[in-house]
Amino acid sequence: MRLWLENLGIASRDLNLPELEQTVDKVSSERNLPSPIVGKVILRDGRSGEPFDQPVTVGNIYMMKLNHLVEDKVHARSTGPYSLITQQPLGGKAQFGGQRFGEMEVWALEAYGAAHNLQEILTIKSDDVPGRAKTYEAIVKNEDILQPGVPESFKVL
Repeated sequence: MRLWLENLGIASRDLNLPELEQTVDKVSSERNLPSPIVGKVILRDGRSGEPFDQPVTVGNIYMMKLNHLVEDKVHARSTGPYSLITQQPLGGKAQFGGQRFGEMEVWALEAYGAAHNLQEILTIKSDDVPGRAKTYEAIVKNEDILQPGVPESFKVL
């Protein structure tokens, strides 16, 4: 609305919202003009003078800083706490939890044919307690990792 008034030569910077609305109503009724499309103006091509097909947003830009910094967001873990009931890693950075590997991520690995990665993520890195213990032991002893067992969440079902 401010831009519409300024295009008509009326100063509107110092008006608050109710005063601005009153001024717009008064000017549009006095001059028999339609109400403004807020923030949009019909611009013309500088070479041909033809108007563009659609109104274009014109006005002041207000920018605010997003306070999301990488150092606050980065989180990784090799081992950490697990839920007592499901034996799955806790969720979230605050609990030093694991990364969520959801249904769509499972589908993606399945589509790529990454069966071994998928099996590791859904068993050893999740809730296969005996498999996890055997895997840590095999890593320490520099042996091959054995086949993982049944996830703990299957037993809860």
